[in-house]
Amino acid sequence: MAAWLDLLATHAMLDWLALGAVFLIVELLTGSGWLLWPAGSAALTGVAALAPQIGLEGQAAIFAGLTIATTLVGRRFVNRGPRGSRDVNDAGVRVIGLSGVAATAFEDGRGRVFVDGKEWSAELDGDGPVSPGGRVRVIALVGGARLKVRSA
Repeated sequence: MAAWLDLLATHAMLDWLALGAVFLIVELLTGSGWLLWPAGSAALTGVAALAPQIGLEGQAAIFAGLTIATTLVGRRFVNRGPRGSRDVNDAGVRVIGLSGVAATAFEDGRGRVFVDGKEWSAELDGDGPVSPGGRVRVIALVGGARLKVRSA
């Protein structure tokens, strides 16, 4: 055990960088966002380990402090997307609340709208005709691919 601790103390920077790489790989595999901060903290601790006066206990304290600080700051200031959003790539959720233009006339409450650079199948909420070019606002996503819109 003493030989392993001596090896760890001798090559501390590489050990911390390897730990950061492991955290980063696990983060890439899971996509949780929680392991980015320990990965960066491990890399910064590796740089701090270059100072010969910082022992293993000091390095562990630096890592713990940096992990706590970066996690708190990162979670507070990094934008995680709109509230209620399941996935940043889910365009259907992102368009709720946006305005658009009717691409076709609505017949029997159904038509097509142009919202966020895409044409969508839509159903009209409420009465009233919507002609092509008429403004609409998206109020919901129905069935995963059809928008519920209201005349704007």
